[in-house]
Amino acid sequence: MDEFLDNLPDEELLIVEQLRTLIIECNPLFKEKLAYNVPFYALSKNLFFIWPASIPWGNVPQNTVHLGFTQGHLLPDPYNVLESGSRKFVRIIPLTVDEAIDVEMLRFYIFEALEQA
Repeated sequence: MDEFLDNLPDEELLIVEQLRTLIIECNPLFKEKLAYNVPFYALSKNLFFIWPASIPWGNVPQNTVHLGFTQGHLLPDPYNVLESGSRKFVRIIPLTVDEAIDVEMLRFYIFEALEQA
């Protein structure tokens, strides 16, 4: 994980660190692992991932980090922020480096994903 973080541009690193902290605050039992060279978070199965633009095969727009939900199709979307991911069930929330992170909104989706797990 340290090598992954060391290779991120500063703007992406800030978002990734905020997301990692938020996810672990929501449930300290999450297991963090690298898959596809990005962090995934799991309990009994993968629930979330963080995909920065600097990981080239993710097709993430420049200056953006995606918070992905592996079973996002099951989530309610009252904030109307979930976008279809690269796979059928995946949904993502794109976060750009120049926008403030809405922690309460993200916390809502994280807890909803936990209920679906």
